[in-house]
Order: sequence, then structure tokens, then C-alpha cells
Amino acid sequence: MPPPVSNELAKALIVNTSTGEAFPVMYNPEEFRLEQGNNFAEVGIPGLNSPPVQYVRGRARALTMELFFDTYETDPPQDVRGHTAPIVRLLDKDPLTQGPPVLLFSLGRFHFECVLVDAGQRYTMFLRDGTPVRCTLSVRFQEYVRVDVEIRSGFFVGSPTVSAAANTAVNTAAQTARSVLRGSATVHITVAGDTLSALAGVYLGDPARWREIAGANDSEDPFALPPGLPLVIPTGSGGPRP
Repeated sequence: MPPPVSNELAKALIVNTSTGEAFPVMYNPEEFRLEQGNNFAEVGIPGLNSPPVQYVRGRARALTMELFFDTYETDPPQDVRGHTAPIVRLLDKDPLTQGPPVLLFSLGRFHFECVLVDAGQRYTMFLRDGTPVRCTLSVRFQEYVRVDVEIRSGFFVGSPTVSAAANTAVNTAAQTARSVLRGSATVHITVAGDTLSALAGVYLGDPARWREIAGANDSEDPFALPPGLPLVIPTGSGGPRP
């Protein structure tokens, strides 16, 4: 026998799954919109009026809504940003994971694991001193899917020249990914001042072996390494040498 349905109004809640901190909304959204779809690529074939399409992948679902906050009726009236700012800060990057936190949006029996993508703030009421007391927060969440990585070889069908180039690129990327997964390569995120020769000295023990790193990353300039660039290091050591 199913449990009885409660007459209590379910409140929308945003939970940071990393910290367990919960952010209740002031008022439930009047509506929310859930979008999902697929990505397709057009295959250009000379002579056809309309190119055929090739399924590429599914798109992550997106959840959008407007959240209303009003602190004018509180005694005394409060700055509404005290309620909206903690939600907006969920866009910030976590220093440990180098990415924003994974969230759980919950409203009754609807649960959506996601990340916050956009948060637009529209203030519509202010106190005499300019303090905002009414705000509509337009938020967009994108679905977060936990998956196991599986590498598969892909092939393109077209002219011999284009197919050969495309298949070479796909196979190279697949081989690199397999190397990282099985531990015969590692990934280094560059910082300001990094060079391929310096990284070769740290990871491979010899600065002269920088061409091995350049070849694994299709890099031509050993000095043009912008910060934040992921580099595959083809080494069995699995990390920098002490």
C-alpha cells in the first residue's frame, strides 16, 4: 500500500553535494523548463541538395527557472542579496576540484543532479538608501552525468584524403586517452612559466626529451604554453620526479 500523500507544500532546495550545504529558495518557482535533445552533424557530399545528417551524441538536459526573493516585508527590511548571493556563488570554482560544485535540485519527488551554468539577477525594489529588497534570479542548471569512460575507435566515411586525415586524428586521440587511463601517461595542467623542456626535466628526467611531450600533444612551439593547458606526459612514472 503506497504511503499517504502529505498536504504539506514541498519546498524547492538546492544542495551542494560536496559540502552538504542546502540553499532553500524563498518561494517555489511558478514553473520550470526542462530541455533535452541530440547533436547531429551534417555530412557534406558534393551534388546533393540536402546533406545527410549523422548522429553525434546526446545533449545534457538543462533546467531553467526564475526564483523570486523579497525581503521588504521583513522587520526590519533586509538586503535581499543575503539570500541570492549564496546561490550565485555556486558558480565559483572549487580550489580542490578546479570546477564548480555538483548540485542537487530537489522539489518534491523531482530530483536533478546538475551544475549551475547561469545566474542572472534582476533587482526591482530598493529602500531609500539604495539597498535592494526584491530580486528575480534567473538560473540555468545543466545535468551532471556520472559515467565510466569507455574508449572506442571511430571512422569517417568520405573522400580518401579527408577520411585518412580524420581517422588518423581520431585514432591518435583514442590512443592518448587509453595511455592516460592505463597509467602509462599522465596529464599536467600548465601554469605561468612552464616550458616543454622544463616539464621534460621534471617528468622524464631529461630536458632534451621535450620533443616526446611535444609529439604527444601536437605542439610545435616549446615555449607557447598558456596557463591552464592540459598536457599529456608520455611517461610510465605517473607523476613528476622528486
